[in-house]
Amino acid sequence: MLLAVELNDLVGKCGQWLRGAGPESDIVISTRIRLARNLAEFPFVRRATSDERAQITKLVRKKVESVPQWADNLFLNVEGMTEVDRQFLVERQLMSLELADGTGDRAVAIEPEERFSIMVNEEDHLRIQVMCSGLDVQNAWQRIDEIDDLLQERLNFAFSEQLGYLTACPTNVGTGLRVSVMLHLPALVVTREIEKVFRSLQKINVAVRGLYGEGSQFMGDFYQISNQITLGRSEEDLVQTVSEVVPRVIEYERKARQFLLHESEQDLHDDVSRAYGILSTARKISSEETLHYLSKVRMGVNLGLINALDISTINKLFIHTQPAHLQKLCGHEMTTADRNIERAKYLQESLKTK
Repeated sequence: MLLAVELNDLVGKCGQWLRGAGPESDIVISTRIRLARNLAEFPFVRRATSDERAQITKLVRKKVESVPQWADNLFLNVEGMTEVDRQFLVERQLMSLELADGTGDRAVAIEPEERFSIMVNEEDHLRIQVMCSGLDVQNAWQRIDEIDDLLQERLNFAFSEQLGYLTACPTNVGTGLRVSVMLHLPALVVTREIEKVFRSLQKINVAVRGLYGEGSQFMGDFYQISNQITLGRSEEDLVQTVSEVVPRVIEYERKARQFLLHESEQDLHDDVSRAYGILSTARKISSEETLHYLSKVRMGVNLGLINALDISTINKLFIHTQPAHLQKLCGHEMTTADRNIERAKYLQESLKTK
């Protein structure tokens, strides 16, 4: 029962990163920095025995709970969660698909405002991640550097003077750092310029991933841009690379939006209005359709075509209408058909007074 109560504390609210208050938040949803770390005393997760994985979880929990400023953090046993609870935390970006779908002893520590989480026994012993609203790479880097220092005072990380931090995947060896920025790029999709942007990014070793990171599909015109390789690069260098690349993508998206406004404002306004109308009146709607129409409405709000909504409301709807969130909000599990009906009701209730 304790697990359900702790998770339910997160259900009705939105984390700090979703509030749409950060820099460039018309296009950038969030900035995330992740560090991969392993404990020197144990084999990598895929080589560890069940007993060793349990020892890792126990040790990390003890050390995390020893940090005075983290007294209010949740520490959740993922193995004991229901499928809906695991999916809920993935939708919330608080843990990865790999941790959710894994087996054996594993856990996640979550800061109450969702500014950071620490995954235990994912691909590496620890995956530390910090989330900030909008394009806020330097602030995210400062936060995660402080968290890393606090953990390093308490845990013995596997480190090589020649290679740097040792990780399960060779692409993470070195700093173990991945800087990821989630962008909303509907105009580049409409103008069919998105593939050209992707090809340019791949040439400079910048990866493009879906809504939930590696292995996930592109949905709702959301894309995560991140560095690919960490070996031989300093933390500052990686942070700087992403800090320089993302503004260019933002500029391309803004130009595409202005092009749509200039060349076909009536068509764009009609498209946005239809999307808003469907979301406000539909009697049943899938999560994929909801993301599609919310994407159009979000762009419309940012271009001044819709004045009755704010970005924080749209951001919340993106998350709260996802399958696990909807079931948590309703308090019970539902079939896909029932979710489609409840999702439409939730959208109507959320949008009718806006």
